[in-house]
Amino acid sequence: MNKSKIEWCDHTWNPITGCRHNCSYCYAKRMTARFAGDVRLNLMAKKDYSTEPAADNSENVFILDKPMLNETGNTLVYPFGFEPTYHKYRMDYPEKLKMGNNIFVGAMADIFGKWVPGEWIRDVMETCLDNPIHNYLFLTKNPERYTEVGVPAGLENMWYGTTITCDADADRFNYLPAGCNTFVSIEPLMGDIVSKHNVMFRQVDWIIIGAETGRNKNKIVPELQWIKDIVVKADYNSVPVFMKDSLIPIVGEENMRREFPKQLQHSEISPKLKAKLFDGCASCKAHLRKSEMITLLARSKRGEQPKQFGFMCRDCFKEFCKDLGLDIPELIGLAESVTIGPGDEDE
Repeated sequence: MNKSKIEWCDHTWNPITGCRHNCSYCYAKRMTARFAGDVRLNLMAKKDYSTEPAADNSENVFILDKPMLNETGNTLVYPFGFEPTYHKYRMDYPEKLKMGNNIFVGAMADIFGKWVPGEWIRDVMETCLDNPIHNYLFLTKNPERYTEVGVPAGLENMWYGTTITCDADADRFNYLPAGCNTFVSIEPLMGDIVSKHNVMFRQVDWIIIGAETGRNKNKIVPELQWIKDIVVKADYNSVPVFMKDSLIPIVGEENMRREFPKQLQHSEISPKLKAKLFDGCASCKAHLRKSEMITLLARSKRGEQPKQFGFMCRDCFKEFCKDLGLDIPELIGLAESVTIGPGDEDE
């Protein structure tokens, strides 16, 4: 799990890495080459990994039950380069995050690629369902597999997207699952996609636009008009638009759109953190932040360190003071805790 540099998400989670699309502009393939180590030597360490047939009967795919280490004891992040690999030891990462986040699942892979075993995908989905405080965003060039593997539908925190780069592959949006949150990532934008695909803007819930990055000498720089046309159609259909920083040189910082759907604009907290931050009022049972209530402390004898035994909301605390005949409004307004113990009735 990594704090992401991708502008439209908080974290990336890569339980599956690697891809076989062989796109010329792929940033992930370039990155894995830097952190793979000596792939030839890694393949010789057969006791450290296993393989199984690819879903499309192409070359076998790899499975790691635990991180593979190099000769100095450091983790090899991509020991098989950009070959599809299931990192089983990463499946518990979402539950380690205390706050709800927008998580891009598979930033270093196409986890719905036709070669990825369905069991891998179902394992990932099960982990997402077990940690519902997060929003999960998936992105693939094989959107038909969303339906094939049966992704969970009707959940607000699950977002299914497809990558579109030009007019030739814009039809992919037709395979996005019905009854789900959907989006398209038009990155890198390599041509005018609006003229033949107006219906797309009525069917998706979010549009991301970006230009090709890197040092590819043949990369296509999007024309300003291509971007304008997308934004006009999105606005007409009330679809939020997020422009990646790669568009700043083209549209200018003052014209950048960084919009999120409502579901992706708020955060929840984990059950563990919620238990630490919230409690029930000892009187009315309202579930509130502990910091907003009076802490109730008790001690059995003078000189003993008081121990916390509960909380009381400020309204109930006022009634508590009245019942004891304590007319001290300044205490009611300022108190953060109250201690009850031997002799305290005189204090």
